[in-house]
Amino acid sequence: METLTKAWFYDKAGTKKQRDVSLMKEHRAQYGITGNCFDLAIWLLHEFMEAGIQAYPVGHELHNSSAHAAVVAVDEEGHRFLCDLGDQWLQPILIDSKARNFTPEKRSGFFPAADVQVSTQHGQLEIAYHRPNGKISRQSYDTNPVELNFFLDAAERSQNYIYPKALLEQRISYKNETAHWEFYNWKSFLSTTEGLYHDPPADTIEEWTDRIHEKTGYDRELLTESLGFYKKLKG
Repeated sequence: METLTKAWFYDKAGTKKQRDVSLMKEHRAQYGITGNCFDLAIWLLHEFMEAGIQAYPVGHELHNSSAHAAVVAVDEEGHRFLCDLGDQWLQPILIDSKARNFTPEKRSGFFPAADVQVSTQHGQLEIAYHRPNGKISRQSYDTNPVELNFFLDAAERSQNYIYPKALLEQRISYKNETAHWEFYNWKSFLSTTEGLYHDPPADTIEEWTDRIHEKTGYDRELLTESLGFYKKLKG
């Protein structure tokens, strides 16, 4: 998940900045890029529809610039699963508290470098992330289905707003686990079950281009252009 593509595409897009799935696939094949949480949710909804799986969009604060988008998929028994590619989940997690396999206890294997704990009440879902250092962070969702046109409007608003701090999150193989590498505001680090490992500082766009390309395979020219966009925003 990343906001680099948003910056790269911003001036190229014209009036409609939210890419459709066919264009996202073209860009993925040509440049290796993905997109932000709305891109990933829209693409995932398309794949579920193609596979005949019932699914719908959900989110958090969809009406403003801090919006976060995800997907809920429904199995053959009507049980709902949260699928959040934007937050780099490893696999869907059951969120129906009355389902026989649901547990309110901490669980591993669903999120990189953290145990997760699910609680639900009146259509509201809260995920608690338990980090190796004892820190707990939380994310909330309204799991009621979002009407598709409203969701697409929220996606368009998101693509038209560029927060001045670039973000990229990537799942990375590390020893016997899937860890979480993050680039944010000109710093990068790796989150693992052993703890947090900070990368050495990088001073130039060229250094950041090389580092991010090494982690993601993204096109170097695209990275340089996008990072330059963010450097100008920073002033």
